[in-house]
Amino acid sequence: MLLALITLLHVLVFVYWLGGDLGAFYTSRYAADPARTVKERGLALKVLADIDMAPRTCLILALPTGLTLAKLKSWWDVPPEGVAAVWALCLFWLTMAWTIHLHHSPPEAGVRRIDIAIRWGVLVALAGFGGASLVGLSTAPLFLALKMLILAVAIGCGLFIRKLLAPLGPPVAAMMTTGPTPEGDAVIAAVLEKTRPVVVSLWILLILAALLGLWTPA
Repeated sequence: MLLALITLLHVLVFVYWLGGDLGAFYTSRYAADPARTVKERGLALKVLADIDMAPRTCLILALPTGLTLAKLKSWWDVPPEGVAAVWALCLFWLTMAWTIHLHHSPPEAGVRRIDIAIRWGVLVALAGFGGASLVGLSTAPLFLALKMLILAVAIGCGLFIRKLLAPLGPPVAAMMTTGPTPEGDAVIAAVLEKTRPVVVSLWILLILAALLGLWTPA
């Protein structure tokens, strides 16, 4: 029963991550559309932020659910305390992510700094374990090593997208307070356009990770 539940949860992580990303991507078109009213564009931005919490949540849960699945299916002999530690870290990380969303924490807030530090730490750890497994310094099978590297790159993509979206704040705030301007709309459109190749790359990584999940050891 536990194996079935963890398998289902891991599958749902993929479904809601990719589906949420697609929803956020589509909604962003309305937020950047100058033909829409300020109220409509503001609503689109709120919907986008809410939908985006699905992929943010799934990114965090991908690691503990995948590691638990690898342990239960005897793909990787991970100590139980190691699995428990990863769950504890990821649940704390998830709490940070939702706190930021619900309280609209500003970029300089301590909770955001903790979130970024965890992301970099997990990225480095995944890249290290994945790379070590590829050269025979760790016991993880090939498909798990590749999935760890993909998740590391996915986290990196998320961090890069955040950096690309940073200039969005001032023109959006100006639009919501004093109304849209051609200059502000141009900045919003340009920023969103820059993020699209990274988002599409992330989709490809997710599909590749799902394919690797179906490629299990003989």
